[in-house]
Amino acid sequence: MPTTTTILLAEDEHAIAETVLYALRAEGYAAEHLLLGGQVLPRLRRGGIDLVILDVGLPDASGFDVCRALRKESEVPVLFLTARDAELDRVLGLELGGDDYMAKPFSPRELVARVRARLRRQVAADDGGWRRLGRFELDAAGHRVRFDGVLLDLTRYEFGLLEALLARPGAVLDRARLMDRVWGDALESGERTVDTHVKTVRAKLRVIAPEADPIRTVRGLGYSVHIDG
Repeated sequence: MPTTTTILLAEDEHAIAETVLYALRAEGYAAEHLLLGGQVLPRLRRGGIDLVILDVGLPDASGFDVCRALRKESEVPVLFLTARDAELDRVLGLELGGDDYMAKPFSPRELVARVRARLRRQVAADDGGWRRLGRFELDAAGHRVRFDGVLLDLTRYEFGLLEALLARPGAVLDRARLMDRVWGDALESGERTVDTHVKTVRAKLRVIAPEADPIRTVRGLGYSVHIDG
């Protein structure tokens, strides 16, 4: 199912933000704007973001710190914007998981070209290792899941939950079995953890398809996934 590529921009300088947003939208991308680093992860968790443009000098947090936290949950490409062009800063940004780096002032056309190139590489990387399961596609080695062709932005445990359910579509897995398979190394987690993660995964699926209800609750037993619904 065709979808619009969405770029998330975290930038507190309004003039720069307006220029970047205009350039991205002129190329046909959807673009969203945030002013604070603390807003980035909550937005990513809702899904639908294909690339993040992240200013290093945000007012509430360093873009490097935001990227470090982001990389614990997501592999979405990150392009840094910064007023500093020191080699040490570039190296640090890339070592923290950034995919590209542009120093201010920059050409909006060059920025869009770099975004386009990064997204092309992402598409090429996404072509292998996928297994189709109804409306889902699973890349077990890459820890990725698509739903209706859209890549879900999943945390480690959300991916583990979906992977466990997709291993046996239609079968009911009880909370104890899911806890053992997905949260075996999380000593302080309880069975309510499963319910919480089911809720967040359902929310992400409904962002893509509001009518969808593929994860079913079987009262008194556990959960199952229905790959065609």
